[in-house]
Amino acid sequence: MTLQETAPVDLATPSGPMRTHLFRPAAPGRYPGILLYSEIFQVTAPIRRTAALLAGHGFVVAVPEIYHEFEPAGTVLAYDQAGADRGNALKTTKPLAAYDADARAVLAFLNASEHCTGRLGVLGICIGGHLAFRAAMNPEVLAATCFYATDIHKRGLGQGMNDDSLDRIPEIKGELLMIWGRQDPHVPLEGRVKIQAALNAAGTHFTWHEFNGAHAFLRDEGYRYDPELALQSYLLALALFRRRLGEGDRRAGAAGLIETKH
Repeated sequence: MTLQETAPVDLATPSGPMRTHLFRPAAPGRYPGILLYSEIFQVTAPIRRTAALLAGHGFVVAVPEIYHEFEPAGTVLAYDQAGADRGNALKTTKPLAAYDADARAVLAFLNASEHCTGRLGVLGICIGGHLAFRAAMNPEVLAATCFYATDIHKRGLGQGMNDDSLDRIPEIKGELLMIWGRQDPHVPLEGRVKIQAALNAAGTHFTWHEFNGAHAFLRDEGYRYDPELALQSYLLALALFRRRLGEGDRRAGAAGLIETKH
């Protein structure tokens, strides 16, 4: 599907304007919406390619800059030690309530968009996996995909490093897809066991996949990238979103798409 990246928008949040990048199919019509959360490095080239992949499969994708309170709009942290240090420092500087308010702002934007059906999902990677997990606590989120979500098991997100993500699992009413790498030191076996036990105890509707992969195996830059695992994972995510969010009301347009109505 032909897609387009439209001009970013600055969404109002209680902690200031949040630059949000938008990707959607070029053909006219309305499509399900996906809130895409980045790693700690913000909206890098690999994150843009993930957004483009999702949009190319028929979704309106919104990608917020998660550290908008601390960095100028458009800031991208480098995939190096300095970038990692800055991203990790901000991860525990930003208040937990601000992360949650950001999620509500993007979901509200997607729900009101003329290009969106109002059926919403979330996908996140690394810290974004944790943020997607929390965003799924909003009742309008029908499906969430979390790639190697960091810090859930040790309550390490946000200012004070004492988040309540495990406690709030019963608030998740949509379906979860949890994807992990067994060789990921950031979420060791005991951490994964703790998260899975909490999901089971809450009766959450979820699917759990563990691959023989390192942290960041999805990122198509760097030595840890595993294209085979990335492809398998994307197919799992797309299957979930299509099943739970539908395909919208695509119409034939300049891209030459066949009209479908659901």
